[in-house]
Amino acid sequence: MAVVLDLLNNDSRPKAAGTVARPRHPEKAHRPDNPIQRKPDWIRVRAPGSKAWAETNKIVRENGLVTVCEEAGCPNIGECWEKRHATFMIMGDTCTRACSFCNVRTGLPQGLDQAEPDKVADAVAKLGLHHVVVTSVDRDDLADGGAEHFSRTIASIRRASPNTTIEILTPDFLRKPGALERVVEAKPDVFNHNLETVPGKYVTVRPGARYFHSVHLLQRVKELDPTIFTKSGIMVGLGEERNEVVQLMDDLRTADVDFLTIGQYLQPTSKHHAVIRFVPPDEFKSLESTAYSKGFLLVSATPLTRSSHHAGEDFARLKAARLAKLGVNREAAIA
Repeated sequence: MAVVLDLLNNDSRPKAAGTVARPRHPEKAHRPDNPIQRKPDWIRVRAPGSKAWAETNKIVRENGLVTVCEEAGCPNIGECWEKRHATFMIMGDTCTRACSFCNVRTGLPQGLDQAEPDKVADAVAKLGLHHVVVTSVDRDDLADGGAEHFSRTIASIRRASPNTTIEILTPDFLRKPGALERVVEAKPDVFNHNLETVPGKYVTVRPGARYFHSVHLLQRVKELDPTIFTKSGIMVGLGEERNEVVQLMDDLRTADVDFLTIGQYLQPTSKHHAVIRFVPPDEFKSLESTAYSKGFLLVSATPLTRSSHHAGEDFARLKAARLAKLGVNREAAIA
């Protein structure tokens, strides 16, 4: 069975003097409970605790950093941190939105830590990462949605670890003119923005976002810089229909997205959106085949697939797939 790790309630991490404990999800407190279903046998993870995991944990703590691995309760944290792979979450631990699936704290965030870009870069260097993933909370309170902070973080990593490839997982920068352009200008190697679910579920799953804005954002990245790999991910098990997922694939391919991830939604607490269905592995395999038939360069579709899981290995596969496709196109042109 899957081990669901509660690393944040009863959080023992150091707190600033005078800090008052606050609920992670105040907006969900009065929602009716959705009982958490027993997980099927095909969802299995190993609990963390190895020496390498502890070393990664120490570096994260020493640099005062936040990781989405912990904040989102990722089931793969044991495997990834054992490999010294941590996904850094910049701009604090508090999100201005309240998506019904997400376990990240919600509320009014604090000001930005101007030293954070260098702290992230220092951790990347200490961990010896060949590929790093940097994500963030939504910061609707900032004029640029945090675009400049993303740009500064990318630049700091480039200085500290020039051979490290950089993948970013961004918010949608909704109603933030010029924000996307600023991030693309910093030239990350991979630009990821998750659709999370099919458009018919946005009202209940992702109410603060707009489906077609997110699709257009990914399309705009390719228009601004065709060399950047684009990537998006969704969860299944939220009540979506297969034909809706297939249409979403078509929408992403219209936007020239290179890489699609599909994983099983796992309910963090009884106050979050219910798991409507646990999708069996053979259906994930079928979705993977369908996605490849649509023209994606890379597809990862398994129950435990997450956006940054195996990101380094996947980046190598992405580059190889692009080169292979270019080779085929050159041969076709010659013929």
